[in-house]
This record gives sequence, C-alpha cells and structure tokens, in this order.
Amino acid sequence: MLVLAGVLVTVPLAQPHPGDGAHGVAVAVTLGVVLASWICWQVWERSQPRTVVALTVLGLAGGVLAALSPLSPAIAIGCLVTSAAGVRLSTETSLAITAVTIAAFLAAGLALGVPPQTLVGYPFAWIGLWAVGLTRHTYLLRAEQAEQTLAETRRARAAETQAAALAERGRIAREIHDVLAHSLAAVSVNLQAAEGLLGTLPAGNPELAKAIDCVSRAGVLTREGLAEARRAIQALRDDALPLPDQLAGLAKEWQEDGGVPADFSVTGSPRPVGAEAGLAAFRTAQEALTNARKHAPGQPVRICLEYSETDIAVRVVNAMPALDAVGSPAGADTGYGLTGLRERAVLAGGTLAAGAADGEWRVCLRIPA
Repeated sequence: MLVLAGVLVTVPLAQPHPGDGAHGVAVAVTLGVVLASWICWQVWERSQPRTVVALTVLGLAGGVLAALSPLSPAIAIGCLVTSAAGVRLSTETSLAITAVTIAAFLAAGLALGVPPQTLVGYPFAWIGLWAVGLTRHTYLLRAEQAEQTLAETRRARAAETQAAALAERGRIAREIHDVLAHSLAAVSVNLQAAEGLLGTLPAGNPELAKAIDCVSRAGVLTREGLAEARRAIQALRDDALPLPDQLAGLAKEWQEDGGVPADFSVTGSPRPVGAEAGLAAFRTAQEALTNARKHAPGQPVRICLEYSETDIAVRVVNAMPALDAVGSPAGADTGYGLTGLRERAVLAGGTLAAGAADGEWRVCLRIPA
C-alpha cells in the first residue's frame, strides 16, 4: 500500500504530467490500470490463479509505466511485482511474471527512446528483487515443512504415549486379576468350606452360631470384593462394557437386591468415554445407591445419564423422609464416601454436587468426556 501510494503521488508530479498530450494520457491510463490490478490482487489474494492474472497485469502496467516515466519512482511497481511473485508463487510462475514485466518495459522503453543505462539498470533491479523473493519463498517453504514435521512428530508421540498407557493398563489389569481376584476366590472357597464344617457340629452352642454367622458374613464380603475387583479390571481393560450398560446393570442389581424400583434413563447421544471418566461415573452411582439404601430404605431411586457435547452427567435421585433414624437428612453420607467421590471427580477434571432439594436427595457428577 505504501509503494502504491508513493507511486500514485509522485508519478503525476514528474514529466510528463498525466493528461498532457498523448504521452500524458498514456501515463494516466497506465496509472489507472496499476490501481485496478492492485485492487484485484488484494481481493483475489486467496485464489492463486487469479493472483497470477492480477500480478501479470500489474507487471505489464508497471513495466510500461516505468518506461513512460523513467525519472519518477514508477520502477517501484515492477519491484513490488517481481518480489511479491518470488515470495508467493512457484519459481516458474514468478519467473514468467518477471519476464513479462521486463519485456513490457523494454518494448515501451525502446519505442519511447529511454536511455540505454535505464534499459539495462531497471531489469537488473527487478531480477535482483525476484531472486530475493525466491529466497524468502524457500525459507517459508522450509518453515512450513518444519511445522508439519513437528506436528506429525507430536501426533506420533501422543499415539505412542496412548499405546503405552493402554499397555500399562492391561498389565495392571492382569496383575490384579492374577493376585487379588485369585486370592479372593480362594478365600471365598475356604470360607464356604469352613461354613459347611461348622454346620456339621452339634447345634445349641451360642458361640458356634456366632462363628457360623461371622463366616457367612465374611463369605458375602469376599464375594462382593471379588465382584468389585472384576469391575475394576473391566474398567482398566479396553473391552469394558459401555457406560450405559454398566449403569443399567447396577440399577438392575440394586432393584433385585432391595425389591425397590430403580429407574434408569439415558439422554443425549451415547458415545464411548474414557476409562477414568467411566469409572468415576460408575462409582458415583454405586455410592449414591448405597447411601439411598442406608438412609432412605424402601424409597425408589432414579438414575439418569446425560450426554452433552463436552461432558457427561450422572444424576442419582431418591425421595427421602425429613430425618432418618440418626437425625440426618435421608440420603446424606455421614462418612467419607461422597468426600472420596468429590476427590475422584476433581482428579478427573469434573465436579460433584450432593444435597437435598424439593424433598429429594440428589447426587450429580459432571465430568468432561
């Protein structure tokens, strides 16, 4: 813009003035073509074919203008065209535009009797600026290639990191299965055997009844721990059930165990979620159901899984009496269950809210996924 403004201001001040005779009219027309082609170049800058046309016309007009007004800064138009073509276009195309600019200048200069030193000097200046443009063009290409290589390297490194994380998760799952699950299964078998042996002893001994009861409870806890270990292993592995299926299974188990309705619904478009987000959602629903059974027994519950564009939300709602047996709001967690869930949510980048509203106890987890 500065170059064009300088040419439009200074060329009319030089001899011949625009409009003075045929020579001046040619200067005025050429200035008009320069301005029009420059505007087209700016408008068509994102279209390479149109840019080539605009620069070619601008080079023709600039070469003729330099011959018509050799004692003015009109040479700047040719300098602008050749350097811009060298920077923005391929070598062949920019060379052709430079050649057109020089040819237009030489043809007009020979016809108008431009001094020989001018006929030789201007083309050398344009060729030099074209070479500078080519150097800049090569630098930009190398910089673009370096950025692409860097981006590809980052993508490859991210893929390798993800693959390593998946492999490590699989290894941890196998270790948990081999050590913890097998150990719990063996403990469960031994407890069942002990319960059977105790049942064969003479009845009537109160200590014996307590022992049988303790063994029975230990067996139940062991089986529950085994089920939890399997869920944890499943969450670590790639073949884990989709989150809606996990929550639906949890609601079904809760309803079968307590005989109380448990309504499960899904809103939004289901999609796969990460293992950490899925495990946090499952644990939140599990803890909320445990609290509902403890503080609001016999009350129906609602579990809702919501999918949005950027995150998922798990809501567990149960009706509650005003106060439970210990004087706390029904559904409230007096221990550290909800505290642990809040910490898990924060680690996964989400939030957990729990509280009473409209006669209901509501637990809501929102987590990016």
